[in-house]
Amino acid sequence: MAVKIRLARGGAKKRPHYSIVVADSRMPRDGRFLEKLGTYNPLLAKDSEDRIKMDVARVQHWLDQGAEPTDRIARFLEAAGLRTKTTRANLKKAEPGKKAKARAAEKAAKAEAAAAE
Repeated sequence: MAVKIRLARGGAKKRPHYSIVVADSRMPRDGRFLEKLGTYNPLLAKDSEDRIKMDVARVQHWLDQGAEPTDRIARFLEAAGLRTKTTRANLKKAEPGKKAKARAAEKAAKAEAAAAE
């Protein structure tokens, strides 16, 4: 059985509240789970202690059993010091597109020509 540590959503519309759970990877996001390990409330401030609460001993137990954390949970574990920080692939989201690069190059050429005069 492939076990994952992941988030299960709760809360009202536009007011999310997540539970950190251990679940079979074949189960739906908000479906059956094996154990609840903690909570995550994204509406709270990032420096708030109540934003992420988890039972560190149980998380470590499940990691030792071979449970795979999702990307978001892996970041929580890195912040808590349970995992080593891994480098992530930057998918060039911040890089401008071809047309924007061309416009910037054209603008720089015009500015350079104006400065040369």
